[in-house]
Amino acid sequence: MSEKRCYTVQELQEILGVSRPTIYNLLKKKEFRWIQLDGGKYHISKKSFDDWLDNLEQ
Repeated sequence: MSEKRCYTVQELQEILGVSRPTIYNLLKKKEFRWIQLDGGKYHISKKSFDDWLDNLEQ
């Protein structure tokens, strides 16, 4: 099985421990790369999210 390349909104909620609206606000602010597929589902680039998370100021 290949390595996962995208996260879902729900997965980011669980990783960050935040609400769904918070994730959508981050998407709107283009904090990381994402695509919206048919049906309105968002898929967030694992690499861009991981890079963003690793570079947050403490």
